Amino acid sequence: MPTFERDGTSIYYEVHGEGFPLLLFAPGSVGSAISVWSRAAYDPIREFAADFRVIALDQRNAGQSRAPIRASDGWHVYTEDHLALLDHLGVERAHLLGNCVGPSFALALLAAAPERGAAAVLQQPIGATEENGPLFRSSFDSWASELAPHHPEASAQDFVAFRERMFGGDFVFSISRDAARKIRNPMLVLAGNDVHHPALTSRELASLAPNAELVEGWKDPAVLPQSIRRVRAFLQQHTPR
Repeated sequence: MPTFERDGTSIYYEVHGEGFPLLLFAPGSVGSAISVWSRAAYDPIREFAADFRVIALDQRNAGQSRAPIRASDGWHVYTEDHLALLDHLGVERAHLLGNCVGPSFALALLAAAPERGAAAVLQQPIGATEENGPLFRSSFDSWASELAPHHPEASAQDFVAFRERMFGGDFVFSISRDAARKIRNPMLVLAGNDVHHPALTSRELASLAPNAELVEGWKDPAVLPQSIRRVRAFLQQHTPR
């Protein structure tokens, strides 16, 4: 089992295939892990490993990855993990593909280090609304209640502070609208259509980012094979030669 160690954090990852790197960010909120891809509309490891060097990981404290928990934790510590993993693997630039919470991870990386991303596929990004705010907090609290017995270093107040850094904001949580306007990397936004993944968020993101393209209705069974081909073509189009 390949793991990467940094600052008391152990990140489990897998590498499949060869070619230009494609870094995946799985669904599942703070429980984002490789295994959750099996419940997504399609599994990008299976679909794209023949074309790219697909890098998948369990986020810290999800799946087989472990890390200490601090009140100061937030999106930035995940970005630090992702950049450190790329460094560990000797990857200077990679495509990014995320689903659900994955686009927020990808956007945070692009905002922090745009030179590390070639292009990004953002599938049904999460977004803040008055309706879903309590749902994100409740999901975090359920995850925290399972972890708390194994993290004596973290108090209840630490978990609350961590939760608010993750899901106390607006838009896509990880970056601001102004930051989205500054991301010039090519992006393909596959729109969400439910309470956790509002269509409005996808449309707004695609309108703000200067090099973003919006795709709606991509998960319908009749068009899903075509959508996967479109994702592959987009990534191939923006692969450095």
